[in-house]
Amino acid sequence: MVESRDLTPKWYTTAQVADLLGFGLYKTKAIIASGELRSLKDGRYRRVLPEWVDEYVRRRAAESER
Repeated sequence: MVESRDLTPKWYTTAQVADLLGFGLYKTKAIIASGELRSLKDGRYRRVLPEWVDEYVRRRAAESER
């Protein structure tokens, strides 16, 4: 019997980050390229850790409160 468990991703693709943030793919790639959103290169692909998405959201929220 195979045990069923909920697997949460350890990192996100650029497309997944775009969906999470409600941004288009182009804008998401732009904020990654600018360094506003941290990412790492995994072969040919960019990956973003969930905590980096959270950091980006917190930073943007703090900037908007100023």
